[in-house]
Amino acid sequence: MNRDPEIKDLEAERRYELHVDGHVAYVEYNNVEGGRLVSKTLVPEELGGRGIASRLAKHVLQDIRDKGLKILPTCTFFAGYIQKHPEEYADLVHDGYRAVLGL
Repeated sequence: MNRDPEIKDLEAERRYELHVDGHVAYVEYNNVEGGRLVSKTLVPEELGGRGIASRLAKHVLQDIRDKGLKILPTCTFFAGYIQKHPEEYADLVHDGYRAVLGL
């Protein structure tokens, strides 16, 4: 799977951003040893119902995979997304966090 070219990883700000129709949707993270702790996903109300959050999730998870990292999804959206797609993403969850997600 390729990463979405419209989504940018702004490493200095520790967030991924996607600009759509004059609005910014984003995912915040912190780098931790061997991975990324994903703490927040925000999609403006004006962009709701368009699959933006899922688009961000797919991109971020692929980026984490490509970088050989693990994810600690403290963001409820990311935790739920991984729980809904365990066959695709369970391997990316930090070993110590899998039990929290029931994986």
